[in-house]
Amino acid sequence: MKLVITMSRRYGTGASVIAEELSRRLDIPVYDKAYIEHELDGKSYDSETELIKRLADHPCIILGRCASEILKDRPDVFNIYISAAKEDRIRRIMQKESLPYEEARAMLEKNDRERSNYYNQHTGKVWGDVNNYHMILDTSALGIENCANILMKYFERMELI
Repeated sequence: MKLVITMSRRYGTGASVIAEELSRRLDIPVYDKAYIEHELDGKSYDSETELIKRLADHPCIILGRCASEILKDRPDVFNIYISAAKEDRIRRIMQKESLPYEEARAMLEKNDRERSNYYNQHTGKVWGDVNNYHMILDTSALGIENCANILMKYFERMELI
């Protein structure tokens, strides 16, 4: 298998849970912002880009960091966008972070704004634009648990795994 999965997501969608489940089932690592920043001395976008390209030399899952755009010309890359209803995301953040509603909502809005700005600043594109992804999954409609199953069935059917 030579599959690199990029996963862009709105804050509070449960995408990290989906990524971890895919990682377990496919036996490939997940790389996120914390991992990428830890691996770099400087935190420049150019150094992140180079690291992401090196990580994608092997099967893996990369969360965020504009990986879908950085790796867009590679045939072994599958770009996923995870979304969910705002109220579901707020409830998930409240539970995960033990926050009251208003604090969770403010955290969600701040995080989404930062992600959108980061993506636009580095790619010149609109974050979440359907044209930038192969598949979009809504965890409110599909359930977090079902999303990994949907992806696994798709990868099997397309003989990617």
